[in-house]
Amino acid sequence: MVRMVQRVQAQARVPALAVALHRADRPLWAYQVGGTGTDAALGPATRFRIGSVTKTFTSVLVMQCRDAGLLDLDDPLGRHLELPAHGELTVRRLLSHTAGLQREPYGDVWDTLRAPQLDELVADLARVERVLPAGRRYHYSNLGMALLGRLVGVLCGGTWAEVLAERVLTPLGLADTSVDPGPSAATGFLVDAYSDEAHPEPPTDFGAVGPAAQLWSTATDMARWAAFLADPAALDPTGAVLAPTTLDEMRWPVTTTDETAWSAGFGLGLILVPYPERVVHVGHDGAMPGFLAGVYGRRGGDGTAGAMGCAVLASSGTAAEALELPHRLLAAAAEHDPADIVPWRPGPGAPGPLRGLLGRWWGEGFEYVFSWHDGALRARGADDPAGRPPAVFAPVPGSADVFRTVSGRETGELLRLTRDADGTVVGMHWATYRFTRRQETFDRYDFRV
Repeated sequence: MVRMVQRVQAQARVPALAVALHRADRPLWAYQVGGTGTDAALGPATRFRIGSVTKTFTSVLVMQCRDAGLLDLDDPLGRHLELPAHGELTVRRLLSHTAGLQREPYGDVWDTLRAPQLDELVADLARVERVLPAGRRYHYSNLGMALLGRLVGVLCGGTWAEVLAERVLTPLGLADTSVDPGPSAATGFLVDAYSDEAHPEPPTDFGAVGPAAQLWSTATDMARWAAFLADPAALDPTGAVLAPTTLDEMRWPVTTTDETAWSAGFGLGLILVPYPERVVHVGHDGAMPGFLAGVYGRRGGDGTAGAMGCAVLASSGTAAEALELPHRLLAAAAEHDPADIVPWRPGPGAPGPLRGLLGRWWGEGFEYVFSWHDGALRARGADDPAGRPPAVFAPVPGSADVFRTVSGRETGELLRLTRDADGTVVGMHWATYRFTRRQETFDRYDFRV
C-alpha cells in the first residue's frame, strides 16, 4: 500500500499526500509523503483542508436534531427559520441535494473568494434561484448545506461550529479536526500543468458557507470518521453521537448522481459508491483551492473488516488521482489483508412454538427457507446468492404469532402465522402474501386465515 501512495504522489505531482486506514482488527495505518510547503515537517498531525467532507458532519448534526425530535426531515425550512425566500424547501431534499436550489450563494464567491456572513447569506436568498423543481433530479448545492448548518445552530442554541465540536468532534475523539487550520497545516497548491512549479493558493474562510466546506483535519482523524460512517456501533457503541439505525437511514440511496451511469448515489448527506459483491463505499470527497480529500468507509463483501475507513488528503487542487486512492486502498486491504473469519459455534435452537415453521415454504411461486440463527427468525430465497442478507424478524409485543420484518426483504412488513387445532404452523402471510409448504396457485388454500 505504501507504493500505491507513493505512485500517486509522484505521478499526480502532489506536494503533500497523507493517508490513513482505520479498521477494528488491526492497528491504525498511516503514511505521509512530500512536504507541507512550510517550515513544519509533514507528519500525522499535519492538517489539510477537507472541503466538502465537512458536509457529512453537518448532515450528522441534522440527523441528531431529527432523532431528538427537534425537526422532521419533511419539514420545510420556513417552519424553523425566518427566510425571505425558499422556506418551502424541505430538510430531506436539502440533505440529498434534490431540492433544486442553485449551487452557490448569490454572487461570485469563487471570483472574490469572499464568502457571505450569515445575515448576508439569508438576506440574499431573495435573489437566489430554484434552478430545478424539487425532487426532479440530483443537483449539488453548497448553499443548501449552509442553510442546514444555520438550522442546526438555531435548533441547538449555538453556532454551527460550537454545536459540531460539542456533539460530534469531542465525543468521537476527533481532536485534530477544526474550523481553523492550526499551527501545522499544509499549504495548498495549484501545480502548474506544464512545469514543476507549484503556486500557493490563498487561504479562504467560508463564513456562513462553513457548514458545507470549512473544516481542516488530519488523515488519521478522517479515517476514524470514515469508519464511523460505515460502522458506527464499533466507534460509538452507546449511540451517543448517532444511533446505528440512523446511519443506516443516511446510507440508503435517495438519488443517483448520473441518470445513465449508476456508478454513484447520494443518501442523506453521504456519497455512496457501489462495487461488485454487495460492497459499498460511503463517505464524501472534498475540494477547496489547493486541496483535495477523499474520505470513505467500506461496508459488505468478503474480507471487509469492521470499522473500516480510509482517508486520503492532498495539498493539490488538481490531483484527481488522489480521489480514487481511498477506494483502491480499501479494496486492496480487503483483498490482501482480509478480516479474520470468525469461527462458528453451536448456539440455542428456536423456541418450541417456532420450530415447526423452520424449513422450506413457497410464496408467489418461489421457494424460501425460514431458519433460526443468532437468536432471530430469518428467511431468504432458496436461490439467493450467498452474500444477500436475509430477512430478519422480531416478535410483535402482545402477539405470539405475529412478527415484524426488521431488516432485509420486506422490511417493515408483518409476518403472520396460522396454526391448526394442534398448534402446528400450517401457513403464513408475509406482507399479505400467502406462504404454503408446497407450491400452489393463488386461488388454492390449504388453510384458513
